[in-house]
Amino acid sequence: MARITIIETGQVPQKYCERHGSFPDMFERMVRAEDPTATVEIVSIPNGDALPDPRNLEAVLITGAAAGVYDGLDWIAPLEDFVRTAYANRTPMVGVCFGHQLIAQALGGTVRKSEKGWGIGRHVYQVLPDNGVVDGEAVAIACSHQDQVMEPPNDALTILSSDFTPHAGLLYANGATLTLQPHPEFDVEFAQVCCELRIGKAPEDVVATARESLAQPMDHAKLGGAITRFLARRSTSSS
Repeated sequence: MARITIIETGQVPQKYCERHGSFPDMFERMVRAEDPTATVEIVSIPNGDALPDPRNLEAVLITGAAAGVYDGLDWIAPLEDFVRTAYANRTPMVGVCFGHQLIAQALGGTVRKSEKGWGIGRHVYQVLPDNGVVDGEAVAIACSHQDQVMEPPNDALTILSSDFTPHAGLLYANGATLTLQPHPEFDVEFAQVCCELRIGKAPEDVVATARESLAQPMDHAKLGGAITRFLARRSTSSS
């Protein structure tokens, strides 16, 4: 039975939270769809929770956030220290969107706002063959971001890529760290909300194309299952 500690780094806008839940709620639904026996605990940075010692945790999942990893907020450096300790300890760890970028930055990569602008809606990512985590040739997943990992850390292997996001999925050399730019925890309805939130920020045609794209088939369950199995590796191997 996996025990996953979700580090909440950002919050769903209040007007959408009642219907869709928090980011940890979304991840919990994703995890439980694959493993109903999994247990989840939440550490909320926005609510002032202290970061635990990752050496005492079975598995870690770092959520998305509206913040940029380069923003210099007072909680980012401690979270980077947390990531480096977890990495050295080989604590199973997954980061999504902001979490993907934060882990890359903490481990020596470069993150910045992309000149390509907003990535929203359904994007298709090519899968590196025989990577050991994600099966198939491609996955279609909702995304919502401007920032990107421009240069991965030396320890990172790119396993998901697209023309828009060349380093959309990274698998790290310690065998226990996986990060993803897109959002397998989103359902289609919340992915539509993310498109609506970009009206007036992203070009109209980008928003319109993104909203239309979400009618096509998605691989959220497939990628969510892969993440859940990855996070359960330590508890599986020790049982």
